[in-house]
Amino acid sequence: MADIHIEEHPSLIKTPKQLIITVVLAFLVPVLVIVMIAHLMTAGIKAPKEAMTPEAVAQRLKPVGTLVVAGTPAAEAEAQRLAAATPAPAPVQTPAPAAGTQTAALDGQAVYQKACAACHAAGVAGAPKYGDKAAWSPRVAQGMEALYTSALKGKGAMPPKGGNPALSDAEVKAAVDYMVEHAK
Repeated sequence: MADIHIEEHPSLIKTPKQLIITVVLAFLVPVLVIVMIAHLMTAGIKAPKEAMTPEAVAQRLKPVGTLVVAGTPAAEAEAQRLAAATPAPAPVQTPAPAAGTQTAALDGQAVYQKACAACHAAGVAGAPKYGDKAAWSPRVAQGMEALYTSALKGKGAMPPKGGNPALSDAEVKAAVDYMVEHAK
C-alpha cells in the first residue's frame, strides 16, 4: 500500500497563555460591545424633572376608569358629574309651537337639549336623528307607549332616561313627544 501522509493545519494558539487570553477576550469583547450599544442608545434620553414629580407619576398611573353600579349614590353622583361635564349641543332651530302646546313643547325642548341632543342630534350609536322622518317612522309605528318605555327604561346603547336619572317620567315623555312631533 501506498504511504498516505495527512498534514495537520498549524494552530494559531500555541501556548497556554495564548489560550487563556483568547478565552477571556471571547467573553469580554461581546459584553463590552453590548454595553457600548446600550449606552449609545440611551445616551441623551433624560426625562424632564417635572415628569418625575410624584403628582405627574400618579397622573400617569391612575386607573383609566372606575366601576359605578347603577342605583347607588355613586352612580347618581357620576351621572350628575357627566351631565355637568358634557358640553351643551348647538341649539336646534325649530318652528314655534302652537299656543295651546307651548308649555309642554318648551319643557320637551328643554329636556331634549339637556339630555337627548347629545346622541339624537348626531345619530350616535344608532340613535334616530332629530327630525329624520325615515329613522323615526318605524319607531312611531310601534306606538307612543313603546317609545315612552324605551326612553324610560333604556334600549340598546341608550341608558334609562337618556342617562339622566334626575329626570321625571313626565319630562322624558315630553322630550319624546317633542322629538316625534318634529319627525312627522
